[in-house]
Amino acid sequence: MRDLNRPIPHLVVSISGHGFGHLAQTAPILNRLQQLLPPLRITLRSALPPLLLRSRIHAPFELLPSKGDLGMAMSSAIDVLAAESRAAYRRFHADWDARVADEARLLRELETDLVFSNVGYLPLAGAQRAGIANVALCSLNWFDIYRHYCGADGISAQMFASYANADAFLRATPGMAMKSLPNLVPVAPIADIGQNRRDELNRHLHLSRHEKLVLVSLGGIASRLPLECWPRIDGVRWLVQDSWQVRHPDAIVLESLPLHFSDLLASCDALLCKPGYGSFVEAACSAVPVLYVSRADWPESPALIEWLQRRGRCREVSRATLERGDLAAALHALWQAPQREAAIARGANEVAEWLLQRLSR
Repeated sequence: MRDLNRPIPHLVVSISGHGFGHLAQTAPILNRLQQLLPPLRITLRSALPPLLLRSRIHAPFELLPSKGDLGMAMSSAIDVLAAESRAAYRRFHADWDARVADEARLLRELETDLVFSNVGYLPLAGAQRAGIANVALCSLNWFDIYRHYCGADGISAQMFASYANADAFLRATPGMAMKSLPNLVPVAPIADIGQNRRDELNRHLHLSRHEKLVLVSLGGIASRLPLECWPRIDGVRWLVQDSWQVRHPDAIVLESLPLHFSDLLASCDALLCKPGYGSFVEAACSAVPVLYVSRADWPESPALIEWLQRRGRCREVSRATLERGDLAAALHALWQAPQREAAIARGANEVAEWLLQRLSR
């Protein structure tokens, strides 16, 4: 039984392991919430690597590894496997009622006061079954994503009910319209903004002030680009992740640098990426121009691109151009574009205040 005299509220947070964007949205909120409510107890449920979680989330938390969020099956950072995704969801929903019952039982055992999900729907359904307050936050939802690739069916209906019956769905800006959700609450952009430490980076790498650094990031989906085949671009260096094992004379392993990822991004001359919430918003809020590969079939892309075109400097390249590394003209055009003021990210504080009110009830 729950101790009714327990003064410290317990927040159970679910973070999707489908890429890094869900963590990028959630971490600044938890960090701000812990400042507002220092004794808050946080239990985190995610399939993301613990070191990655702790590198972004500075608030203390207990970790319960979880793979309950399917996302979409991917063959690369860009390509969705629709048939494989549909089969995985059919397996997941074959015993849906039992899954929800198990989730409700776990949340009761944890003495949960509030479930905060980005953006798995099973934790929401479990909380609703257990009579526990629950809220979703994201720039997308898996109901609309699933329906786009797999069609409307009984599975999509169960997904929709989980989202629609939450106390609120906090839709991060920029994000999908989600017009079908009756509980939608738009919130401001969310980002962890780093510091521009370029002078320090130049000294560490022995770079001149005329050399350009381009951060290459595909957002956490297992995939790589063939940089070893790319031509050299005079004065351009590429920051790439160690797991790609790139052999290129101008490639620099970003993990070898003494800066946090957000500081690296803020210190670079450009970001090369696919459309993704964390990449686009953090770049715009750091006034870093973005070169992005087209990803027309992903339902979230139009909203992200439209926002970035208004708030930052960006340019699209084709997938073939990206794979060839034929990027010199696009990069130079990007750097010639008029500079814009950095976008403002007020969403973390806005959502933290919202959660604080719920936890204080």
